[in-house]
Amino acid sequence: MLIGNLAPDDAVIKPAAMEAHLLRHRGPAAVFRDYADMAAHIDDDALDITADSVIVLQHAGPVGAPGMPEWGQLPIPQKLLKQGVRDMVRISDARMSGTSYGACVLHVAPESFVGGPLALVKDGDMVELDVPARRAAWTAPKRPFERGFGVMHQLHVTQANKGCDFHFLEEPVAKAASGGEPEIH
Repeated sequence: MLIGNLAPDDAVIKPAAMEAHLLRHRGPAAVFRDYADMAAHIDDDALDITADSVIVLQHAGPVGAPGMPEWGQLPIPQKLLKQGVRDMVRISDARMSGTSYGACVLHVAPESFVGGPLALVKDGDMVELDVPARRAAWTAPKRPFERGFGVMHQLHVTQANKGCDFHFLEEPVAKAASGGEPEIH
């Protein structure tokens, strides 16, 4: 989760899906007032945009779109793709699939259509993204359990990408320790 002057109520980004050099980035905004504007102009050779630009899509949130469609995977302009650019910072109040990639800041709140700060960004404004600074500001919360099953859960459960199971029950370890699954009668 990110919080900043363009997203005072928060926004999200998937750092693992972006090119590392973009984790800290500063560049001029290339602003599209809505999806139709972006679709009509993103591949225009006259578009004033470089690999350092930050693409901003406004009016793509719950009220402005309406419905917060999956427009967050903003395209990279063809002229930049031809130069070998494969990722760049993109910011919107839209959403996108969790399987998408890239340096996309999404769910910016409050959204631009209702007057959120994203609505005030103009072409050429300097936009800065600093993911490591947000990470450095994080502090671990106090664990709610001091003993029993709660502690065992806190210390040994795996994350969602690993199945939310106890790490000591993972396939190779569990089978080696027990000789396989028990017979059910």
